Amino acid sequence: QAQLVESGGGSVQAGGSLRLSCAASRFTYKRRKCMGWFRQVPGKEREGVATAWIGVDTFYADSVKGRFIISQDHDRGTVYLQMSSLKPEDSAMYYCAADLLTGTLCRPVPANFRSWGQGTQVTVSS
Repeated sequence: QAQLVESGGGSVQAGGSLRLSCAASRFTYKRRKCMGWFRQVPGKEREGVATAWIGVDTFYADSVKGRFIISQDHDRGTVYLQMSSLKPEDSAMYYCAADLLTGTLCRPVPANFRSWGQGTQVTVSS
């Protein structure tokens, strides 16, 4: 069964950095062309962070532009999120997504994705 497994979350002080990783297991080449990162805090809707299309075309939410970098090793089916200058408001459960729905764009819109990982917690203290 295809699955996404995230790793790399943890606790860090404001201004610090973390690198998240996501491995796509048993996804076909097509299903892992577009991969993305999303985050969610309790009581709020899941929000998009960044997406990457075959490691070439990337898109970021305004809130993370200039601080986060998404990269993708498409051949290996992995996607990374390098997070720098972290802020307390970046604290959330971070989810990896893949398997873009037909007819949708590779953008950090939760409804565009079919497959999700279990999430990894990121906590930023002030």
